Amino acid sequence: MSTSRWVSTSMPYLTPRERGQGDAWSADAAAQGRRGSQRVVHAGEVRAPAEVARLLDVPDGEPVVVRRRLILLDDEPNELTDTYYPIAIARGTPLAGTAKIRGGAVTLLAELGHVGALVREDVTAGLPDEQELEALRLAPAEPVLRLTRLTLDGDDKPIQVDRMVMPAQRQQLRYEIRIG
Repeated sequence: MSTSRWVSTSMPYLTPRERGQGDAWSADAAAQGRRGSQRVVHAGEVRAPAEVARLLDVPDGEPVVVRRRLILLDDEPNELTDTYYPIAIARGTPLAGTAKIRGGAVTLLAELGHVGALVREDVTAGLPDEQELEALRLAPAEPVLRLTRLTLDGDDKPIQVDRMVMPAQRQQLRYEIRIG
């Protein structure tokens, strides 16, 4: 395995941070002796794409809030992440803006009374579209991993959908599941 490959586990990104802690991505990268940062390239209300509408249980095309980010590892593109929230949760909050959120979005969601209780992740592989190719600085035939994460609260109501695109050759996804 190349030392440039990033091993990703989901758990640090699913739980609120302690007061005063930075975001999970920066902390995760720092623990590996690397520098993790991100740029919010767009935030605000959009019409829900069909898959997002289905996952958030809203009508197709219904307004939702999205935060589109370019995730960087040592100043190099590592991932594209679009995170969608129901309007009732995110409208008028920092989730709808481009400013950095202290402790990350999951921490803010918890402060707003929305705590994840169940997460479902689906991973597929494929070729990038033109925008992904350019943003992630990929070779034309370099495959990507697409991870879609749905977060539900304790009442099984959707509170967040993440759609991530990662260069397949630079990633390893690790799932640790406690049984019992």
